[in-house]
Amino acid sequence: MPDIRIAVIHFGPDFFKAFDRLPKPIQELAKKKDTVFLANPFDPRLKTHRLKGPLAGTWSYSINYSYRVLFRFLKHDEVMYYDIGTHEIYR
Repeated sequence: MPDIRIAVIHFGPDFFKAFDRLPKPIQELAKKKDTVFLANPFDPRLKTHRLKGPLAGTWSYSINYSYRVLFRFLKHDEVMYYDIGTHEIYR
């Protein structure tokens, strides 16, 4: 993937509610990963990948082994964060 920097992140209506339900250590790790994402959404540490099936058109990146951020590219440098949590967010 080409080098891309994210200029704008929009947040879905339920994103912050989901974020607030996360354990505090995961919230802190998510903030750190968000900084990495802004600099390069395809940084290998994030394991960014396109989703298939009912979630086709959306992407996900890893906070850690269990937690993910669900998002969509709106433009090459603009994204919408929809959800954050365990693999349950894919349902």
